[in-house]
Amino acid sequence: MKKVLGILLTLVLCLGLTACGGSGDTGEGSNEVSGSVSLNGSTSMEKFVNALKEAIVEDYPNLTLEPQFTGSGAGIEAVLAGTADIGDSSRALSDEEKAEGLEENIVAIDGIAVITHPSNKVDNVTTDQLKKIYTGEITNWSQLGGDDQAIVVMGREAGSGTRGAFEEILGIEDACKYAQELNETGAVVAKVGETQGAIGYVSLDNITDSVKALKLDDVEASEETVKDGSYTLQRPFVMATKGKISEQSEKVQAVFEFIESEKGQEVLKAVGLVSPK
Repeated sequence: MKKVLGILLTLVLCLGLTACGGSGDTGEGSNEVSGSVSLNGSTSMEKFVNALKEAIVEDYPNLTLEPQFTGSGAGIEAVLAGTADIGDSSRALSDEEKAEGLEENIVAIDGIAVITHPSNKVDNVTTDQLKKIYTGEITNWSQLGGDDQAIVVMGREAGSGTRGAFEEILGIEDACKYAQELNETGAVVAKVGETQGAIGYVSLDNITDSVKALKLDDVEASEETVKDGSYTLQRPFVMATKGKISEQSEKVQAVFEFIESEKGQEVLKAVGLVSPK
């Protein structure tokens, strides 16, 4: 009888430990996700991905993101080849890429603002006029109703993700005539702000009081207009996977769950991106 009671007591104690997390369970199963997730792709997404890498450990302390920034195309190829879990692309996926089994997971939208010196009298340009400014067909602000002043065309350096997106959206790749090419967004803002007649482009979150943001086709660049699509100079930030998110490993699913969470959305806003929701 004592032996039976001893066995029963042992079982009760074991059950109690399991229910109370005595086996080491923290009670927050999601925090138990561990390992590493490899990401490869867009240099334009570097700021966001690095911020995500730092923030995600708050909810998943045993999960490590291992990003590389080799360009959107390289990231997509890496996912298809199975050498990366997630391919970061600062453009939409093509029909051909989707046909190969890639899932276009849009995690954010980035607006590209057109900025000028604050004294500029021009408030709006059309998409066609912007193309002509950057290809050298329009060279003076007087052609747009402004002062008789030469337009100083500024932009990012070759290889910049922002430059690549700007030129691709407008369809003016390899046709731009830059007066100055700058290697940082902050440098573009500073130079445009101190140069009479200057024009440049930066991500939406980098607009400051030192520059003036132009309307594009009579639409202001703002989080709202980017979100509703009326401001057309924008691009998606895609985190592509081979197959649907639900088909991915627990580690990869955890990354997307974090991005969708309140903390993840705060990361988006902190780096100047717009939620696609």
